[in-house]
Amino acid sequence: MVALIRAAGGVVWRPAGRGVEICLVHRERYDDWSLPKGKLEAGEHPLAAAVREVAEETGVHAVPQVRLPGVRYTVREGFPKTVDYWSMRYATEEPALVEDSDEVNETRWLSVDDALALLTYSHDTGVVRDFAVLPPVTTVCGLVRHAHAGKRSTWSGPDSARPLDRPGRDRAAELAPLLALVRPARLTSATPLRCVQTLEPLAGLLDLPVVADSALDEPKPGQDPQEKALSTAGRLAELASEGTDFVACSQGKVLPGALSQLLGTGSSDNHHTPKGGGWLVAFTAEGALAADRL
Repeated sequence: MVALIRAAGGVVWRPAGRGVEICLVHRERYDDWSLPKGKLEAGEHPLAAAVREVAEETGVHAVPQVRLPGVRYTVREGFPKTVDYWSMRYATEEPALVEDSDEVNETRWLSVDDALALLTYSHDTGVVRDFAVLPPVTTVCGLVRHAHAGKRSTWSGPDSARPLDRPGRDRAAELAPLLALVRPARLTSATPLRCVQTLEPLAGLLDLPVVADSALDEPKPGQDPQEKALSTAGRLAELASEGTDFVACSQGKVLPGALSQLLGTGSSDNHHTPKGGGWLVAFTAEGALAADRL
């Protein structure tokens, strides 16, 4: 069997005049112009790899926003290769910290049209065209379900006080660096302890408080689930309208319906979220644009 090479990268953009410009890299070895990207490290999440590779090749620290259609092609050595791409908003830049200077010898910020004219490969131009038709993203939310907290039936205290168990705490620690890629300015959680605890490692990493918000709680006994999903979606949209990226933790009985309401899909079947799982949700001024499963 031929080994599959997995890579990830981004269409990194920043405001320019009345539009945006995106970053391309030149690789001296191949004498080509392409989007910044690179291979996944062992066990690395593709989103983390995309952000890392962009930083290593360009010095730009960027915030991932919308997952773009990936590409698949055969490299010169004959191996199949897949590349996952995200649109990414420029945050900061540290050119002196570029780690792949032996491979990338030049970067350029160009308008979309100029980038399309310069890119060497058709699969890259396809990714940029997909990016170009996206409406402007104003806010990104890392939306997660609380991690594992044992069984409700074996907990003798109030359910709201049920804490994460050991696998749940481990999962919360794993989520923290992934959610930190959003560069959130706010951490919001449903009120149960297990939800707050799911964000505590991230809070410690970023030195931010976790703000409990009952609008993210699951329906109370007798409460209509659809009404609760609608109110939760409304609260998430309200937070997104503030224009700052954030992370929110909610519960399994409300997340699928809330996502369905946000995205206008009409069905929550595709939004089941396992414990410790989550989504990267991108918002525009008009509302939620896309949700990429983490």
